Amino acid sequence: MSGKTFYSTVKYNIINIVFQLAKKYGPIFSFHFGSAKAVVFVGYEANKEALVNAHYSFGDRGPIPIADNFQQNHGVFLSNGEIWKVTRRFMLSILRDLGMGKRPIETRIIEELQFLCEAIQAYNGKPFAKKVLYLAAPNITFGMLFGRRFVYDDPTFQRMITIMDELVINIGTPAAKCYNVFPILKYFVKEPAFVMDRIHQLNEILKVLFKEAKEVKSEASFRTYTEAFVQKEEREIVADEKEKIFTERNLLASAFDLMLGGTETTSTTIQWCILFMMKYPHIQKKAQDEIKSVIGLERPPRWEDQKVLPYCLAVAHEAQRCANIFQFFPHFTPSDVHYKDYFIPKGTLTIPLFSSVLNDETQWETPNQFNPNHFLDADGKFVKKDAFYAFSKGRRVCAGESLARMELFLFITGLLQKFTFTPPPGVSTDDLDINPVAVFTMRPKSYKVCATPRQ
Repeated sequence: MSGKTFYSTVKYNIINIVFQLAKKYGPIFSFHFGSAKAVVFVGYEANKEALVNAHYSFGDRGPIPIADNFQQNHGVFLSNGEIWKVTRRFMLSILRDLGMGKRPIETRIIEELQFLCEAIQAYNGKPFAKKVLYLAAPNITFGMLFGRRFVYDDPTFQRMITIMDELVINIGTPAAKCYNVFPILKYFVKEPAFVMDRIHQLNEILKVLFKEAKEVKSEASFRTYTEAFVQKEEREIVADEKEKIFTERNLLASAFDLMLGGTETTSTTIQWCILFMMKYPHIQKKAQDEIKSVIGLERPPRWEDQKVLPYCLAVAHEAQRCANIFQFFPHFTPSDVHYKDYFIPKGTLTIPLFSSVLNDETQWETPNQFNPNHFLDADGKFVKKDAFYAFSKGRRVCAGESLARMELFLFITGLLQKFTFTPPPGVSTDDLDINPVAVFTMRPKSYKVCATPRQ
């Protein structure tokens, strides 16, 4: 297996280093992570075995102290045990009832696409910052949570976006990562206190929005995740209050999970995709030609169009693969594991390296290139790839995967239908930097873009 990766120009690229270690020690190896031992799974086969075939052995979430401080085993992203199983089952059920992956949410996404296009159109072809591309996806999540849409310059909306941005940055600083390994450092680094302060501010905003949502709840039905959660909370009967799962604490944690999953990941992928379209204008043109010839430039794309717009669907998937928003996420062994020729004790940190799957040369013809053909067969038809780990796999697969897939296809296709994206005057495609900024997620560096309406 080669150490060549998409971000091949990054010196000391961590994925490159891990690939080299895997060549020497095999696709499963261990190292000391602070005082604890960590086991790393590298490449498609090793991760498939761990996350899919042996998911009960490696399914618990590993500790992330800077996030555990405020989630406290609530929500679905970082929790374990009964609270994770019950909350995740409830979340999936309610999101489906609210239309996740179905026509009601599709309609909302198409409406939001129009608002985003209007915001871009207002720049009249002049350069604008990538932040504008971040604003649409949050409104889909907020609509499911609170039953309302925010205009982009709404102070509450802007404050929530700013707080989420600050959290993503500060949870992912080098100091925060050191703190996660050595929690004693909380007395010497500012990030834990800063993160808790921003979480407190966000929770105060959420409580106000929850209160507004509760005032319109119905006993017979619900129109938001908040209403459904509160109804469940009121019906929950337990012998001991400490056993309650549907509490305000869990509602806040679940809302944070939905906001992080529905804003940072989807919005950042859209930002990456537009950067790739500027960098590779021939790919942008091919997607636009497909759009024009199949659905035209007037009616907005629909979810069912993915069947007749395979190249656009492939572009959206390839943007996810190359963006690789989460390179890995720690897991934990809930009990002693005898796995292949290894004994892995209970409580061992395990790291399924998603980047190694998305860059595995046995699965991708040109893993270090942005190449939509990875998802197309010889006839140009879309092909699902087992090695597409952008949403993880197994027990911890993203709860909002079907929503994210729909959002990305509709937003990306809709933007390419209405605009051609180019670098600002004086900036060449060679000047565009596609190396990431590593915070809690992998973000594109700051850039500006010009959008020219298509005729």
